[in-house]
Amino acid sequence: MSRNVCVNSGSMRFVQNISVGPHVFQADEPIASGGNDLGLDPHELLLAALGACASTTVQMYAGRKQWPVEGVHINLSYVEVLAEGHFDAKTGMADGIEMGISFSGDLSQDQQRRLLEIAGRCPIHRMLTSQVHIHTDLLMPSSPSL
Repeated sequence: MSRNVCVNSGSMRFVQNISVGPHVFQADEPIASGGNDLGLDPHELLLAALGACASTTVQMYAGRKQWPVEGVHINLSYVEVLAEGHFDAKTGMADGIEMGISFSGDLSQDQQRRLLEIAGRCPIHRMLTSQVHIHTDLLMPSSPSL
């Protein structure tokens, strides 16, 4: 399964140091929001996770089917949409994601339609469109290492 993700605030305002196994990177807010733009903002990280998962899922499926997918290109953006059901009562808007996908390779229109459907079934897409429960606990600060 997935590894734990550790996020620690940095020495600069809004900079977050993120580590996952041996990987280390930063997140930050854009300059317009008071950050330093030293990394992706949280919305961009979420969009990147969705795009990476959808692309990988499509490539795995195409590999099993032995379909000639040479590349997957995905553009994602955060949008606010008019909403039914769960939305901001003040604005009538809800959060949304626009995702456009293209494939390179000698694929029929039926294969491309099926790959588009498969992209919508990736684990991150399923998580985002389900009811996700987040349980948050207060952790005690760890002692400094000697």
